[in-house]
Amino acid sequence: MKKAISYYEGLKPHTNLDDEDLIYLDIRKKPFEIYGLYDPLNQPVFKRLPDEVAAKCNSGVQKTYLHTSGGRIRFSTDSPYLCIQVFTKEINRMNHMPLLGSSGFDIYQEINGKSVFIDKFVPCVDTKDWYEMRIRFVNEGLKNLTIYFPLYNQVDSVYIGVGKESLIGEGIRYTHEKPVVYYGSSITQGGCASRTGNSYEAIISRMCDTDYMCLGFSGSALGESDMAEYIAKMDMSMFVMDYDYNAPTPEHLEKTHEEFFKKIRNKQPGLPVVFVTKPNFSDYSFDNIQRRNIIYKTYMNAMQKGDRNVYYIDGRSLFQDDYRDCCTVDGVHPNDFGFVRMAQCIGRMVKELL
Repeated sequence: MKKAISYYEGLKPHTNLDDEDLIYLDIRKKPFEIYGLYDPLNQPVFKRLPDEVAAKCNSGVQKTYLHTSGGRIRFSTDSPYLCIQVFTKEINRMNHMPLLGSSGFDIYQEINGKSVFIDKFVPCVDTKDWYEMRIRFVNEGLKNLTIYFPLYNQVDSVYIGVGKESLIGEGIRYTHEKPVVYYGSSITQGGCASRTGNSYEAIISRMCDTDYMCLGFSGSALGESDMAEYIAKMDMSMFVMDYDYNAPTPEHLEKTHEEFFKKIRNKQPGLPVVFVTKPNFSDYSFDNIQRRNIIYKTYMNAMQKGDRNVYYIDGRSLFQDDYRDCCTVDGVHPNDFGFVRMAQCIGRMVKELL
């Protein structure tokens, strides 16, 4: 039975909305559950890594670890409307990615056993450091909701608004509560999905009903030792290693890739590890072929040593053959079509291994 919230637990802060019974609730408090972020209840801003780990990595990680890609809020309510107040340092605007994907929030509802997109919260183009928005539900009754955080924006605080006499309670738990962890590039971070729930990891999460943690760092996944040591200590169901794109040269990839994997394997000998190569692979690029061979070598070396918990996905297969040129916005970053194809391929393996 869901717990009705007491009136005094809600806030009535400044609002531009006209709903007289509106109260706002801090998502860091019950009954909300926050997934995919590091220690979200105790950090002053939402983040994906401990500060001390980010500080040991390159400057790109030190910026993008504050982007909330992969963060989710789960709860249930029978409120006829839903509001949000978002407080942030700034709104990140990009020339090749919609504002909804970089800085907005997707809303999904559990319908007949599936998590289905129903609406969104998105800042206006002239938003500075906070915004407020309301949606109204078409159907009455209790709704189990998941709200996805922005892929490329820092978020300091979030308040969810409902009618003060509404029922509000916990959301549905994931079937697979131990998360799949992904490490990789801007593609792994979600660039350039049109909506936050359209990153390939988010799609796989809905396909497999599993929690996940996105450690994609735009331009900055360099296979660093400190990152590997941190990931090796994480409690996870499997690890997807997808940083081919950000290794600046094949030589850098060769120097770091197998060593990164070994740090994971030494800490977690039975963990399934999936190696993935870049999705927009070209048969005519010697650089692409070198990179693919380096990653395949890591996989084969592990297999030859008797490791049967390693798996390999050739990036050439991710966009499939037909309409490959329609899968990206700029020849590099997937659009929604590209992310769906990536999720279908990688998701099949994730589903088998869970």
